[in-house]
Amino acid sequence: MTETVSRPTLEAVAARAGVSRATASRVVNGGDGVREPLVERVRQAVEELGYVPNQAARSLVTRRHDAVAVVIAEPESRVFADPFFGLQLRGISKELTAHDSQLVLLLTEGRDDYARVGRYLAGGHVDGALVFSLHLDDPLPELIHGAGVPTVFGGRPGWGDGTRDTAAPVYVDSDNRGGARAAVRHLVALGRTRVAHITGALDQTSAVDRLDGFRDVMADADQRLVVEGDFTLAGGERAMRELLERCPDVDAVFAANDLSAAGALRVLRERGRRVPDDVAVIGFDDMLPVAEQTDPPLTTVRQDIEEMGRLMARLLLRDLDRRTAKERAVRGPSDVILPTTLVRRASA
Repeated sequence: MTETVSRPTLEAVAARAGVSRATASRVVNGGDGVREPLVERVRQAVEELGYVPNQAARSLVTRRHDAVAVVIAEPESRVFADPFFGLQLRGISKELTAHDSQLVLLLTEGRDDYARVGRYLAGGHVDGALVFSLHLDDPLPELIHGAGVPTVFGGRPGWGDGTRDTAAPVYVDSDNRGGARAAVRHLVALGRTRVAHITGALDQTSAVDRLDGFRDVMADADQRLVVEGDFTLAGGERAMRELLERCPDVDAVFAANDLSAAGALRVLRERGRRVPDDVAVIGFDDMLPVAEQTDPPLTTVRQDIEEMGRLMARLLLRDLDRRTAKERAVRGPSDVILPTTLVRRASA
């Protein structure tokens, strides 16, 4: 037999604090108009009694669920194998936790999952959404727009002509094109003349921007030196093998991310190519679990992935606070672009 322990009620909090139930409710639910001495008495009563607000009742008052959906447009196998997603989720989680908001993770394993995600977002379960790793043909933006939830995107969305929404999308990204230019210029400065590029998945804007950065520097490069990858270790291996078949004299490789670069390094080692003596290699991300563990350690372009996550959450929470307060403040910038830096290690 177990004994049922009754939970402290809001009435008990009000009685302990010596205030009305309405006053206690305003304090507990973050309302305004209560004098500071009364606020302190209510907070002390909450702590002494161990009172936990009823979320359903709280939502009726605040119109907030204190929950944010994080939608990653990738299958589980990709999300849990790539440290990029863990770093971005860590940044998001830290910011949401600091604001007492819950993270609800939604993944898209297959096309049937998009409708499920759309229904969940439209069902009023969360206050807003953070969405990243979008592909150009992704239906998620349309579903999210239809759901009417405030949204911040991770990475530059693949549309900008207003065809999907009358308002410009809010997003956080890194200077992908500038970072790619810095990487390729470094390879050229080393005296490399056959500089190749392993791209990311070209249905994602980050890959397109990094390819554009490569072409900014290598405008006259042999087109055989560009091979499409997919941001994965296996994709980097496949692309490096194709590069060596096409252009055996390649002497430098800029890979679109660290995992692709790690795959390229594996193949070069298998083929007996010395790095950086025969072939210099540069990645993109500076994910320490990858970049510091490759052989040799990887020169790469650093983007602050965790900070990107924090900024996404911060922008969304700021928008939600304004909506709750019914402010009509001038809307801030619709995009934030973080700088990138080249981190030199032994591979180039």
